[in-house]
Amino acid sequence: MKDKTLDKISAEEALEILRHLAKKEPDITRKIKEEAEQLLKKIDLEEVCEDVYFSLDGIDVEELWDRSGTSRHGYSSPEEMAVEMMEEELEPYNNQVTKYLELGMIKEARIYCMGVLKGIYKYAQESKSEFKDWAVDVPGECFGYLLDEWKKKTKNKKDLNEMTTFLKKKCSNWAK
Repeated sequence: MKDKTLDKISAEEALEILRHLAKKEPDITRKIKEEAEQLLKKIDLEEVCEDVYFSLDGIDVEELWDRSGTSRHGYSSPEEMAVEMMEEELEPYNNQVTKYLELGMIKEARIYCMGVLKGIYKYAQESKSEFKDWAVDVPGECFGYLLDEWKKKTKNKKDLNEMTTFLKKKCSNWAK
């Protein structure tokens, strides 16, 4: 019978084992880094866009209504809660852009950021979700926030120019 240990360990256990092996063997550390970089470089801008779009479009208006109103912490208007919920949905995507930047993967950060921005833009332009009615200005604000954060951390003029060109073509109403 085959050893199924790798199939049975949790992600946390696998990470702990990987870190332990990397500490013991410099060659394994190098191989792990190479594999990680190859994995992280595989970015499909359109796939990121669609993920963001469907993530935002999937926010349930019923959850908005459940989370807004009076609570033991005070009152949250539906509009305020819509901002919070949208930011929660976008947080993993924004964190991924930051992760690429922190890893020095500038090109990948730009491409991933473009996908996120295009997804937010697509949501604002195309979604028919009832939730969106409560968050009319929020997509534009989230778009602007991510773009500003990316620009603060990106000094390469070529990357900035590529982003500007991309926004003019793919997010024309918000390219300013």
